[in-house]
Amino acid sequence: MKLYIAGPMSNLPELNFPAFHAEAARLRALGYEIVNPAEIDVGPNPDWLSCMRADIRELVLCDGIALLPGWGQSPGATLEHTIARGLGLRVYQSRHIIGLAADMPVISQDAVVELLDEAEAA
Repeated sequence: MKLYIAGPMSNLPELNFPAFHAEAARLRALGYEIVNPAEIDVGPNPDWLSCMRADIRELVLCDGIALLPGWGQSPGATLEHTIARGLGLRVYQSRHIIGLAADMPVISQDAVVELLDEAEAA
């Protein structure tokens, strides 16, 4: 399964690359194919729009999106989330992914409780 990592970058130290690299390494160790926007080469001194164009080109080729903490406060990650949902890609809170079985993510018990609470509140 190919997952795109989305999360906040702008205005954070080192563009939050350490968090992206750590999560990419963790998910790769679980067996996922990962698209890490911190690894996408957009050339020297790219602007936000150039980065988003390059990232979205990769996102649409994925099976799902893994959201880092703070993604909801990031305009870029929010846009990526909207695109992923619009395309019917699987959407996960990255912290809930604890394994991979037969090309299906294994999520934590906390994620199941969170999903049930959301369904009950709806």
